[in-house]
Order: sequence, then structure tokens, then C-alpha cells
Amino acid sequence: MQDRPVIKTAIPRHRYQLGGHMAALLGDIESDDGRAYRYILAFVPAGQSEPVLYVCSETAPPAERADGAYRLRVVGELMSEVADTDDRWGDLETFAEQALKTGAQMLGLSSAQIVKLM
Repeated sequence: MQDRPVIKTAIPRHRYQLGGHMAALLGDIESDDGRAYRYILAFVPAGQSEPVLYVCSETAPPAERADGAYRLRVVGELMSEVADTDDRWGDLETFAEQALKTGAQMLGLSSAQIVKLM
């Protein structure tokens, strides 16, 4: 997967279940890929150990901060795309709500009930 976050350490903030997928919302992230992550929501199919989709809040480069301090990036098997740049992606609950919607849509789980586990 191109642009997969290379996570050294992170602290789980929340866990969710969406249909046959689990999602872990991570914070306090140290990475080895050159990006500064605020939060990452990783979607893992049931019975598997590797995420198939990431929705990330990452610090925007200084030249792009006129639009906001954080970028919302979606990383999947065949894509890595910045969906939006805004200050609100630095807020845990705002990011979680949008990341869950985005991930559910990308994985075809829009009708699945979202259950917060932690």
C-alpha cells in the first residue's frame, strides 16, 4: 500500500466496529515516514491483522496552512489523497466523526451501524 503510515508508537483513543470491520483511532503518534500525524483511524477487516484503509489527520506544510493547520488524507490500497485541509481536523471528535463517515463510504459500509467499543 502506497503511503501507508509507518507507525512507531501510538496510543489508542477509541475503537469502533462497522459491519465486518474494526476501526482503531490512534493519537500521540510517532512515525518513521516523514509525516506529522495528529490522528489516524485505521480500518481492519475482521479476522485480519493489517489495515486496508487509513484516514489520517496530518500537520499541513507551512505553505498550505492558509487553508488550515491539518490535512485529512485517505490512504487505501490504490490511493493516497488529501481530501481536505482545515483546522477542525485537529479536534479528536470532529476528526473521528468525519473519518468514520469517509472510511465507511470508501469500504462500502455506509449502511453499517457504527458501534463505539472504547
